[in-house]
Amino acid sequence: MKQIINILISMTAFLLAVLIAGVTGIDLVLRVVILAFIIQWIAFLPAYIFQTEKFYDLTGSITYLSVIWYSLTSSSNYFANLNVANIIIVLLITLWAVRLGSFLFMRIHKDGEDKRFRTIKPSATQFFMTWTLQGLWVSLCSMCALTAISSDSGIVINASFYLGLGLFIFGFVTEVIADKQKTAFRSIPENRDKFITTGLWAKSRHPNFFGEIVLWTGIAVMSFSSLTGLQYLTLISPVFTYLLLVYVSGVRMLEAQADKKWGDNEEYIKYKTETPVLMINYKM
Repeated sequence: MKQIINILISMTAFLLAVLIAGVTGIDLVLRVVILAFIIQWIAFLPAYIFQTEKFYDLTGSITYLSVIWYSLTSSSNYFANLNVANIIIVLLITLWAVRLGSFLFMRIHKDGEDKRFRTIKPSATQFFMTWTLQGLWVSLCSMCALTAISSDSGIVINASFYLGLGLFIFGFVTEVIADKQKTAFRSIPENRDKFITTGLWAKSRHPNFFGEIVLWTGIAVMSFSSLTGLQYLTLISPVFTYLLLVYVSGVRMLEAQADKKWGDNEEYIKYKTETPVLMINYKM
């Protein structure tokens, strides 16, 4: 029964992404979304055969780079008709993908494994579903940018563009600082069994996820002016990012692990009570 459910979830994820890409009315968007899933399915084969998740996150980043650059080159007739705003948003997503992908790749090689995959890898259908969901993540998060880049006007530089650019920069810097602070904290042997409460982590229990949501909101805002009609459905990007990080792979899992480890710790209980889950409390 579980195998059937996994297959159904995989099919639903693919069809959902294809459906939203289809309503944009732009063939290029549909092609790059299908490409995103094909990359995941190809990568799944050696991952399952060798029972490894070590290049899972790296593949996600490579997929982002593949679809965004393919979209730019195709829409510009292989750089013959470049739009400055298109180049800027592609470079921003490239910066984010390279930074996050390399960070997660180095972290998993240092840790040796991603504990989330311990019970997932042995099941072919569940592991395949996980890779397929990564295809959905890439597709939905990037689709507003892909649609705007591939539109007749391309991305328009106006007040909305600058607002989105500001949001992206703020979110990206927040995420980078939060990751660096936690990495530095974990590098100290004495902190091995402790939870971080310093820096941005004193103001939010998950400031890195907050930054991630804000930067994708920025990408959506930058893309907004180039969208029309049903293309506005692609603005689901920041909403999907929020739902994914809070209720699926991020906050929910990490909070459960922390509660299990420090649930009886009075300092942890106080930290959890006084510190917001996502939103950074600048008054603290």
